[in-house]
Amino acid sequence: MSQQIIFFLLAAITLTSAIVVVTMRNLFHAALALMVSFLGVAGIYILLEAPFLGMAQLLVYIGAISMLIIFAIMMTRRLMQTNETPFNSQVIGSLIGSLLVLAILVLVIGRLYPLAPADAVLQTAPQVDPAVLQSSVARMGRSFVSAEAYVLPFELASVLLLAALVGSIIIAWPRRGEEDNQ
Repeated sequence: MSQQIIFFLLAAITLTSAIVVVTMRNLFHAALALMVSFLGVAGIYILLEAPFLGMAQLLVYIGAISMLIIFAIMMTRRLMQTNETPFNSQVIGSLIGSLLVLAILVLVIGRLYPLAPADAVLQTAPQVDPAVLQSSVARMGRSFVSAEAYVLPFELASVLLLAALVGSIIIAWPRRGEEDNQ
């Protein structure tokens, strides 16, 4: 029962901060709310007994991606002062699209996982053998560095992130005469 309460608290924190991200006028505050949303997702991973995914969420998304976004925002000073409206002329279309996607998801999940009796929902989750978890994490680590598995996509993602960082620095670099205008 306490796990369900913690789950609902984490879900509320995650969803509330996600709504703040898309409706906030100040871009810097939206990035901070995005970090809170990532933190809620990491908490849900840990609650679901996936500590590796929870720690990866903390390190990769909060530690790296969020910091990269905040640095990019801070380097582009023009975006720090803008207070534009978060809504535009596409609100109706995006609302219809979102409701359509929600209906499809509910339909698919309802067909794949029919509703269980109420007493089955309140049962505790089955315990996972620690040997299974240890071997799966070790297998995942080996697959990231082995030539036959995911080393190429892993390195391509690294190069892509480096290119994005260099591109944001080039875009944010002040040009001659531009420093005087700010």
